This record gives sequence, C-alpha cells and structure tokens, in this order.
Amino acid sequence: MTGHLPGVAGSGPPRPGPGAGPRSGPRTGARVVAAVLAAGSGSRMGTPKAELRIGGARLVDRAVEAARDAGCARIIAVVRAGTAVPGAECVVNPAPERGLRSSLALALELAAATDPHPPPFDAIALLLVDMPGVSGDAIRAVAAAWRPGRIAIGRYGDRRGHPIVMASDQWHAAIALASPDEGARRFLDAHTDLVDAVPVRGDPADLDTPDDLARWTSV
Repeated sequence: MTGHLPGVAGSGPPRPGPGAGPRSGPRTGARVVAAVLAAGSGSRMGTPKAELRIGGARLVDRAVEAARDAGCARIIAVVRAGTAVPGAECVVNPAPERGLRSSLALALELAAATDPHPPPFDAIALLLVDMPGVSGDAIRAVAAAWRPGRIAIGRYGDRRGHPIVMASDQWHAAIALASPDEGARRFLDAHTDLVDAVPVRGDPADLDTPDDLARWTSV
C-alpha cells in the first residue's frame, strides 16, 4: 500500500454492513473522531488489556462498539502488533513501552492523514481501552456538549473521566506538556477555565490489576 502511515492496517475507514452502522452523530453536528488507545502492555494486569474479555467481548471491541453507538465519524484504534480490530482504523504502535503519549500521537497522526482523503473532523474523543464502564451514551453526551475552543469531559458523580473531547490543536498542545505515560492531564490542569464537565452515567474506573477485573466481572 502506498500513501499510508507506517503501521496502519487497512486501506481506509471501515464500511459497516447492514445493521452495523452508527447512530446519528452528536447533536451539535460536529464530526468527532474516536481514538481508542489499546496498545499498552498491561504490566500490572500481567497481560495486554485490549485482549481481556468481559461478557465474551474483548475490551478493545467493547470500546469500538461504544464509539460506534455514540455516532463517532471515524474510529481509530492504536494497537499492538498482531491485533486486528473489526470496525476500526488500526494503527500499530511499534514500541508501546514508550507509554500512552506515543499512542496518542499516532492516533492524531492517523486522524489528520489525507490518504485516503477522509472528511475533515472537528474534534477527537479520547477513549482508553481499560475503561469498560464508559458507554456509547456517555461518549455521545460528551461529544454533543463539546464546543469549538472548549474541552468536554465526562463527569461521573464527583469524578471526572473519559471521554475527553477537544480539537486536534489542543491535543497536540497536550502532548507537548505530557510525560511519556500521560495524555491530557497536565493540559487540563493548566486550562481549567476551558473544561466543561458533562454529567453522564457509567463507571469511569480503569482495570489495572486482576483484582480490578474480578471486581468488574462479579457485578
């Protein structure tokens, strides 16, 4: 294949079959790209978390399904080598040990790619693969609340969580501030005046250890 980013699997956005298409997009009319970061090694879990299963479905497939249910314009999954994700544009992180920041950078690069000429987008919604309690409804609500120049983030009771939705230039600024295993945290702390916390239902907890997984699956 020519004209594609190194490590990109597939030749363009997936074409859903009958009945597999997304719901209508956010009410704002904004085109939101979902970026699912799923390349981590899962050192505390003892295995890459993208391949863990809850209810028979891999965590990475659950995240992609949630983004599709939310009506995201495109879905990008950053994965480890050898991981296929139906329904998403996949880009391989060849060195995931570099940390979350490296996966986020790859997602932004693919989102901005002009081959095969994807339509322009307005914002990127960041999703982490180890948060199975973030639903399509939550993603949809946060994306619908986003406004240009602002940052929309989910609020679960008194806790903030994913998705985080903001424009590409803000994500690049976030990367410039982040340590290797961070995403938007420092940028959000530096720009609290821009953050709109959107009340949503769900569970923003991440699954870091086998005990976390056992607690989640026992509910």
